[in-house]
Amino acid sequence: MKYEWGNEFRASTTLGVGSSNGLHPLPISKFPQIPFPKFLFLSLLQFLQTQHIHPSSVPAILCNPLQLVTADVIRSLPSLGIVATVSVGSDHIDILECRRGGIEVVTLGTQFAADVADMAVALLVDVEFKISAGDRLARKWGPCKPLSSPCGSKVGGKRVGIIGLGRIGGEVAKRLEAFDCIIMYHSRNKNPSVSYTFHSNVVDLASESDVLVLCCPLTEQTRCIVNKEVMLALGKDGIIVNVGRGALIDEKELIQCLLKGEIRGAGLDVFENEPNVPKELLPLDNVVLSPHAAALTFDSTLDAFEHVAKSLDIFFSTKPQVS
Repeated sequence: MKYEWGNEFRASTTLGVGSSNGLHPLPISKFPQIPFPKFLFLSLLQFLQTQHIHPSSVPAILCNPLQLVTADVIRSLPSLGIVATVSVGSDHIDILECRRGGIEVVTLGTQFAADVADMAVALLVDVEFKISAGDRLARKWGPCKPLSSPCGSKVGGKRVGIIGLGRIGGEVAKRLEAFDCIIMYHSRNKNPSVSYTFHSNVVDLASESDVLVLCCPLTEQTRCIVNKEVMLALGKDGIIVNVGRGALIDEKELIQCLLKGEIRGAGLDVFENEPNVPKELLPLDNVVLSPHAAALTFDSTLDAFEHVAKSLDIFFSTKPQVS
């Protein structure tokens, strides 16, 4: 089989390849040799124009969270029948417009949940023990430089408030139970199958927590769900970990709270305006930054490709072929 950045079945794709037989995932071993084509930085409609592809010939879209599938995009593709994304979240896709048009939307299920939960715990441990800050110090350490690294803090026994006790949030809770952490949570609804304390109000959750971990999807209701009031309720000894979406936090207020010592630290895998990271965060030793990489493990990426490829193969195998 020939792997290439092709679109023979007229699906706009970023992380897969198209063929007349459907979509096939690129082997992981091929990744280092593949340059990023310039079209990855175009909007979908710009891509179609540069490739001289007529919008009516596009039945499928394969996208990632950096590419917006807006109502205008959807309406401009009259043959569109499926939108598949290589992400758990779907906030970059106009779901209501897809529903209106009877367009199937495929997201990832549990493929990334364990890895993202691992990253959330790793960020928390790093912030608490100042691992990244200590690493930078150790690389400059020498006989004439006294040990000046501030003491870290233990994770065990901390009160952890999880915002969004879904698949990822549940995995985070399970892992932190092993640290003897006290788990509390906020979600749209109380989960009767868990014994963790439920808070219907995020401010109340923050006031009872040492750590807030954000795992919920980004919606109009959750945008800036962690605002200045929540951060002040968390307090000067509090830590925020975000593995959800950057816009779940009021980023400007987060920066100010960190600079003023109104919260103790943060572990961030996501940012409001990716790929731009606020420059104010870069010099801070009480902040650990990750480039939206929680789900980027070889194992889960391969699982994700297989899941999306199977969905697209099913779609194309059942869709009448147009000659």
